[in-house]
Amino acid sequence: GLIFYDTKVTVMNRVLNATVQRTADHAAPEITLDPLEIVGGEIRSSENSYFCQAARQLGCVPSSQLCVKLASGGDPTYAFNIRFTGEEVHGTSGSFRHFLWQVCKELQSSSLSLLLLCPSAAVNKNKGKYILTPSPITYAEEQLLHFFGQLLGIAIRADVPLPLDLLPSFWKTLVGAPLDPDVDLQEADILTYNYVKKFENINDETELEALCAEIASQHLATESPDCPNKPCCKFTYLTMTGEEVELCPRGRHIPVGWENKDVYAAAIRSLRMRELQSPECMTAVRAGLGSIIPLQLLTTLTPLEMELRTCGLPYINLEFLKAHTMYQVGLMETDQHIEFFWSALEMFTQEELCKFIKFACNQERIPFTCPCKDGGPDTAHVPPYPMKIAPPDGAAGT
Repeated sequence: GLIFYDTKVTVMNRVLNATVQRTADHAAPEITLDPLEIVGGEIRSSENSYFCQAARQLGCVPSSQLCVKLASGGDPTYAFNIRFTGEEVHGTSGSFRHFLWQVCKELQSSSLSLLLLCPSAAVNKNKGKYILTPSPITYAEEQLLHFFGQLLGIAIRADVPLPLDLLPSFWKTLVGAPLDPDVDLQEADILTYNYVKKFENINDETELEALCAEIASQHLATESPDCPNKPCCKFTYLTMTGEEVELCPRGRHIPVGWENKDVYAAAIRSLRMRELQSPECMTAVRAGLGSIIPLQLLTTLTPLEMELRTCGLPYINLEFLKAHTMYQVGLMETDQHIEFFWSALEMFTQEELCKFIKFACNQERIPFTCPCKDGGPDTAHVPPYPMKIAPPDGAAGT
């Protein structure tokens, strides 16, 4: 927390360029994706998703081949090239960006089960925020989580922000920062947080009886996800994936009473903390990330900085975009149609601006800092920022 973000990024970029494994004389690995597998936006089985198609093909490519230098002027070098079956695409940039965008959509949908919508979303808190699905993983899932980690590293090297919405607890665990048993539990699962608080704040046995009766009646009236599965409270609770588990050996035979209510509350809290840290899953993700970028870099970054470096900002800063836009020969910022263009963009909502960025360069977010800003005005510009505005092709018309 003592070093400015820009300073960290400069060091990080130097380290990334010093750890390049694939040199210019090596051809980039190429993968072929079939868009027909996901036609209509509905993926019939997870194996057909771009994510799984790519994971299968890149599984046999050594990770050293994916460690490329950072973009600095000209077209960036990407970790791999993508060919879409039956489509003719010029250049590698557009299809690579489209692939990353599509993969993030898949990860945050029901077609893949690696990420789980946080339980708080059910009551409109942290809507659309995800965590790693906390459950024992198969070998196949471990491979997919490893690939997910590689994608985070690939996006950092390519400087293409991923449109992923993950809870801060994910980034904390990734960089090795401790979780806060109050703040992180409340963000991820506010119903469980409130439930635990009720038990912690009880003053006498009559209140405890009333609370157990209330829980029992709620349970009989509706299947409430924040209630244990038994009307008279026993030492069991539901996991985030909805399975009932015992909080201690023979938990389903131990009733909650005045003398053990605090133990019960603490056991639920530690269950959720374990689920949020999800060590098995996170180990696989970190292994994937570590095959693309040196994990030692994470020790300098705060969880928020890691998120900014990987995912950019979830909103478009027009002033930033304006300051980093390049005008081709013959155009100036003061031209009337250019001024019209910026005033039109100023009227856009954030949602429309994201769509504009997606249309202009096939990604929904822009980097948080521009790699060209640390040099003079003639520093090599890094695609796609600054944005480039060019005159129309062909003869000048109206």
